[in-house]
Amino acid sequence: MHIAIIGLGEVGRCYAAPLQAAGFELSLCEARPSPAATALASSLGLPIHDKPGPWLAGAQWVLSCVTGAVALEVVKGLAPLLARGAAIADLTTASPQAKRDAALAASGHDVGYVDTAIMGAISLNLVRTPLLASGKGAEEFKELIERAGGRVQVIAGGAAGDAISLKILRSVFTKGMEALCVELLMSAEKQGVREQLYEQLSDIDQTPLRSFIDMLVRTHVIHAGRRAHEVHDAQSELASQGLASVVLPGVEQRFRITASALEKHPLALAEPSIDQALQWLASTADQA
Repeated sequence: MHIAIIGLGEVGRCYAAPLQAAGFELSLCEARPSPAATALASSLGLPIHDKPGPWLAGAQWVLSCVTGAVALEVVKGLAPLLARGAAIADLTTASPQAKRDAALAASGHDVGYVDTAIMGAISLNLVRTPLLASGKGAEEFKELIERAGGRVQVIAGGAAGDAISLKILRSVFTKGMEALCVELLMSAEKQGVREQLYEQLSDIDQTPLRSFIDMLVRTHVIHAGRRAHEVHDAQSELASQGLASVVLPGVEQRFRITASALEKHPLALAEPSIDQALQWLASTADQA
């Protein structure tokens, strides 16, 4: 099988040697090769093409490892050059909509398209960095990457855009938690109660994460008003410690928006399910 790698930054370089070692025929492309890219190509005994061209006609797979800003245009340029039935794996950080548009552009030339999200630090794990894949050809992509020593999780029934969407949503959760935990532990440390705080939070460990998140959202649409006041008081306490919160003003705003919507559009249920809570939040989002 012939695989072409477009873009020899950190991501593209990471997969080149393992794919060649796994027995795949390899082609490389980079408009402005770095010394690291040039050294890699030399070690593999391969030339570096400066742009896509007729040389791609024999490639069954193309790994697009360019920047997210140009990812869609790159796919639009690649698809007409590939044989019908070939496929593109887009490992870029392009937006979900850009990846959906790219999949549509590829399908117009009977070329498959796999939205591939990198779910870890390439610099640390190299080819073993977990990948999340969705779209036409995802299972075949999983097979070829795992043959080279990689790890791929395929989203069953997933469409292009789903993988990068989930990566972004995961980032919303983890980065939001990170910022909150920074402020939380700074305050606890300053008051000398950090170890006791861990103990007070230990009950959360007993609840599956999905159940915990769903519970927060279900009760949010009931208690947003009261919780907004609690968050306001918590901000005042942190400020009194000389630790003015950056995170909590946004949290308070979120609660107050929901509380305002509850006044205008009261929730008809005393104990909504997670589906009912989300439906109500979505229905009032544009009216808040």
